[in-house]
Amino acid sequence: MENKKRIINKITEALDLVRPFLNADGGDISFIELTDDMTVKVKLLGACQNCTMNIQTLKSGVEHTIKKTIPEIKEVISVDEENVIL
Repeated sequence: MENKKRIINKITEALDLVRPFLNADGGDISFIELTDDMTVKVKLLGACQNCTMNIQTLKSGVEHTIKKTIPEIKEVISVDEENVIL
């Protein structure tokens, strides 16, 4: 449990690194969950929700930054309002 808290703190720090870039385009990101299989669930907010480049942003920007900080993370996925994987 303590290890999971440490990882979540690192995820939050990594999201803070990419947040200014998202904010500059009118978007944001919110951490939702770290699953037991080391998948990070996030929610894209604002302009990022409907942007045609949001998958590229998620994989090339967010996932890359999180995996660089926390190599044990398997992947980063986005969920919508109903927690359906995008």
